[in-house]
Amino acid sequence: MDGTNETDAEILWGDVVAALEESDLPAATIAMLESCTASELGEDVLTVRCSSRFVQRTLSRLGSQLDQAATDVAFQPMHIEVSFERGAPRERTTTSVVPRVPSPAPQPAAPAPQPKPERKNPLVEEITAAGSMLTFDRFVEGPQNKFAFDAAKQVANGNRNYNPLFIYGKSGLGKTHLLRAIQNYIAQNDPERTCVYRVATDFIDDYSRAMKNARTGAAEALAENYHSIDVLIIDDIQLMSTAGGTIGFFYDTFNYLVGHGKQIVLAADRTPSELGMGQSRFDERVTSRLDSGMTVSIQVPDYELKLQLIDAFYERMREDARAQHVPGMDATISEDLRRAMAERAGTNIRVIEGFVQSCLMLAFQREALGAHLTADDIASVAEQKWPSGQRRVTVEQIQEAVERSYDIDHVGLVGGKRNKELMEPRHVAIWLTRELTDNTLADIGKYFGGRTHATVKHSIGVVEEGMREDRVLQDRIARIRDAIIE
Repeated sequence: MDGTNETDAEILWGDVVAALEESDLPAATIAMLESCTASELGEDVLTVRCSSRFVQRTLSRLGSQLDQAATDVAFQPMHIEVSFERGAPRERTTTSVVPRVPSPAPQPAAPAPQPKPERKNPLVEEITAAGSMLTFDRFVEGPQNKFAFDAAKQVANGNRNYNPLFIYGKSGLGKTHLLRAIQNYIAQNDPERTCVYRVATDFIDDYSRAMKNARTGAAEALAENYHSIDVLIIDDIQLMSTAGGTIGFFYDTFNYLVGHGKQIVLAADRTPSELGMGQSRFDERVTSRLDSGMTVSIQVPDYELKLQLIDAFYERMREDARAQHVPGMDATISEDLRRAMAERAGTNIRVIEGFVQSCLMLAFQREALGAHLTADDIASVAEQKWPSGQRRVTVEQIQEAVERSYDIDHVGLVGGKRNKELMEPRHVAIWLTRELTDNTLADIGKYFGGRTHATVKHSIGVVEEGMREDRVLQDRIARIRDAIIE
């Protein structure tokens, strides 16, 4: 083929589209093909233009199928190059090969077709007013969350060295805040990047609906929508553990996005390896992918971070109340009383925020009556948030919690085997028993297969040394302990 004029290009592209209409491509993809315009035909390359980056991305993934159709039509090897050009015409391509007949009289020029607006990925949702408040500026940084905070900012700024970024920690420590902060930062500073935030249950719903309507091409459309994302954020991914089909779809999506240089950010209440324990359908193939990038934990706040949080919430609530003219919040709580609040506060940051709000409202009520908030008032509010009357912890409860966390049976925990997979949980269970019960070392030994006083003491020493050096172990024990006492 030696023709290089536009007419030959249009005719060849029309024949390619007509051939592809006979294939099993979804109707939406055929519509994308018809929206493109042939622009140039070389010896072995046909260039077509489109005015949508989404269309360009989608058709580029069909490269081999497009090339084969063009080769079949042209009777020689051909390659189709899909180029993006803002404002390119998007009129339907003709599939006729009948030569054009000159018009006997000049016709008035038809108005140039207006480019259609670029299609928005339906997975991108509007950020709510509440969600927009979860920014990096409003995140309170401390030693327990610094690594996660720094990594999240790096990802938001386009650093792909943390891919995937996996943040884990117990509920209420700020994981969702960091994920939303990434989303908000990208929406504000780099809107050209398609960023999607989904809770795992939403991801499951997306997949389930697509499978129910698979005959309409919904499954293919869903895959295309997820493949066109630049930054995919999934929160509470542990909720996906029993959804085998969804995990398969997630695995394919994960591989596609990472393979094409896209960013993935995940959050869970446990480590990637722990996600695969028990009856979970996260197999090693998946968990190894989750742990292939940067995995960081958020730990429970200590007193200093609690005080920072209380001070930040206190100032922010007063400022927001004044700006939004919300009554009942513009009260004063002294530094000494805020320190007392930090001493009384638990570890769940969401509950701490509610604690500050309750104290502020009570302080306003006291001031309206000409009085002031007192330490007794704070103690009363704290008692409502974190009741001190904890139930009595038994050795059996501790053993069950450790067995669940490490996915081992009771015989393995208390038995005589000394392999690594059993030694750590056994040490941890003995240490927790010492911390949470009044049993003597000799009594504890009886609960763990008749171990001696010296053996129990050795286990306690192993855990205490490990917690000083291993942040992951420290965090895991804290989560088991919280699960027992809360």
